[in-house]
Amino acid sequence: MNKLITIMLLAVVGLSACANKLPSKEEIMDKMVLTNAYLMKKWPDPGVNVITNRERPSNLWTRAVYYEGLMALYALNPDPKYYDYAVAWGEAHTWGLRNGVETRHADNHCAGQTYLDLYKMDAKPERMRDIKASIDLMMKTDKIDDWDWIDAFQMAMPVFAKLSVITGDQSYSERMYDMYMDSKVKQGLWNPEDNLWWRDKDFLPPYTEPNGEDCYWSRGNGWVVAAFVRVLEILPEDDPHRDEYLDTYHKMIEALVPVQREDGFWNVSLHDPTHFGGKETSGTALFVYGMAWGVNQGLLKEKKYKPIIAKAWNAMVTEAVHPSGFLGYVQGTGKEPKDGQPVTYTSKPDFEDYGLGCFLLAGSEVYKQAK
Repeated sequence: MNKLITIMLLAVVGLSACANKLPSKEEIMDKMVLTNAYLMKKWPDPGVNVITNRERPSNLWTRAVYYEGLMALYALNPDPKYYDYAVAWGEAHTWGLRNGVETRHADNHCAGQTYLDLYKMDAKPERMRDIKASIDLMMKTDKIDDWDWIDAFQMAMPVFAKLSVITGDQSYSERMYDMYMDSKVKQGLWNPEDNLWWRDKDFLPPYTEPNGEDCYWSRGNGWVVAAFVRVLEILPEDDPHRDEYLDTYHKMIEALVPVQREDGFWNVSLHDPTHFGGKETSGTALFVYGMAWGVNQGLLKEKKYKPIIAKAWNAMVTEAVHPSGFLGYVQGTGKEPKDGQPVTYTSKPDFEDYGLGCFLLAGSEVYKQAK
């Protein structure tokens, strides 16, 4: 009996060790290719409108986030069909924005991230025309309080950063900083006590979760982590506000470690695991993206963070990725834990694209760590 118990314990330890070890580069790429192929097969025409509760053009934010992930995949696996699929999407919308150049809404600017990436690959002026025109119109005003929800950081900050670098005009990155700080300080969406963000003013105290804790939405904080990664990748090392972004990034990453689930995922509610608790892929993927990038850049200690990253990545690929490439455990659109429920292995969110974008971004950085 004692021998049997010893064997069982060794097996458990072995499984735990495997969970904290990254698979090979080939295995990671296979999962990225599989999940991406699922979406490309489902949407052979990237320009067709998206119909859920109503009809929307496919240059909306959910699809734009997917293309962020596709471009990250293309950077590692330069398959021409990925590039062509992104170009076809831009051309289908004549490189325009949802609601036109007059829009100030960050969600509508998100498509500009891929437009600008494709402009850098082939500097056709139409690829940059509308996104630059829209941001220029914003900058002709003194209004800086547009970003009143934290998702906006990921949707729009990289656009300002890219325009600053492409044009050599630092006023874009300065305006980005002013808008970010308005959200952080004046609107008060950052809580320096917990080093996490309230999604918007609706969740500022005295609002609490059922267990009495503040409401920190997983994917919302994930968007902020991704925004820091993307902006820090773009801006030059001597950007005057780099330290602010880096400092807040480090504080967030540290705050995320103790609230990781035992199975590797993060809950939709970071400080209340009982409020619609359970596995959730999109927030988890964004945290993996941020942590893996930090390790790859030498900003985070590999010894501490690589097991956390591996545990989360392995959880996603073994428990969320279907054989078909469909991603399970993705919370539907919304702004808080109760939205987009239920979140299960087989549940389909209202939009399937942004979850995949998050997963591909995570995979692109995890891939660089694997052997």
